[in-house]
Amino acid sequence: MSVTEDGLTYEDGRLELPDGRTVAWRWWGEAGGTPVLRLQGTPGSRLFQHPDPAIQLSLGVRYLMADRPGYGGSTRLPGRGVAVIADDLAALLDYHHLDRVPVMGSSGGGPHALAIAARYPERVTAVSVVVGASRLEPEEVGRLVGVNAAGYAAAEVGWEPVHRLGVELRERLLGDEGITGVLSDAPSHDRALMRDPAWLRMIRAGNAEALRQGAEGWTDEVMALHREWDFELGSVQATVTWWHGDDDMNAPLSAAQRAAARLRRVDLRVWHGQGHLAALEHEREILEELLGRSAEVVRLPS
Repeated sequence: MSVTEDGLTYEDGRLELPDGRTVAWRWWGEAGGTPVLRLQGTPGSRLFQHPDPAIQLSLGVRYLMADRPGYGGSTRLPGRGVAVIADDLAALLDYHHLDRVPVMGSSGGGPHALAIAARYPERVTAVSVVVGASRLEPEEVGRLVGVNAAGYAAAEVGWEPVHRLGVELRERLLGDEGITGVLSDAPSHDRALMRDPAWLRMIRAGNAEALRQGAEGWTDEVMALHREWDFELGSVQATVTWWHGDDDMNAPLSAAQRAAARLRRVDLRVWHGQGHLAALEHEREILEELLGRSAEVVRLPS
């Protein structure tokens, strides 16, 4: 066990899967805290944390996080889809002797959160999708920030163009320009949030770990999210609260509305005048709502 400068306890480990791949995982928070399976965005790693750890500490939450294939310490899986991550996460829950957990997925982690709920309904008490990525219609691409629009155009062609773009963006993200330069055309609300020094430290550390193997895992994930997803949204049995901003230029609200409409039990909550980073200001609200729904399910007779 180790402790950050902010007093947050963490523990790292590795799990070898039956196919020989390795999944790198991290616990954030004190042992004995309420476990939440938290899925970070794209690109992202198990090092992701909210810049204000006091929120997590005050709610007594313990996050279980994992690097998806090709990120951080996890083995790459070329050509992967979305649903295979559900299998990896179910194995991780088994490894940690966790029966049922609430799941929270942000941005590119959103579809993966829905995938584990679809494939393993008995393991998931409740789901929160936060500014979740969704498959786009061509007319929505013009509403994206430049790098996302370029990524969509590249994915329409194939893996190699996405990889070339990823290599370029990796250099920019890990260099002096950083994420503020890469997202210089983001909405003003997002750009204001990106000026927070604590957030900048967190995102730089998370990106450095996520992309230390290169841009291949990132490319695999972009392609997986761009293609038709390999699970049915309509098969998700858990309740889903989907949080989204109506000025999101990374994941347009219209795409989120289309995906949410295919879910059985969904509550779409929209933040007005806010963008892709809005969740930074709503962390406590999101967590309290998720924990409340999860507790209701746990109290139900089996």
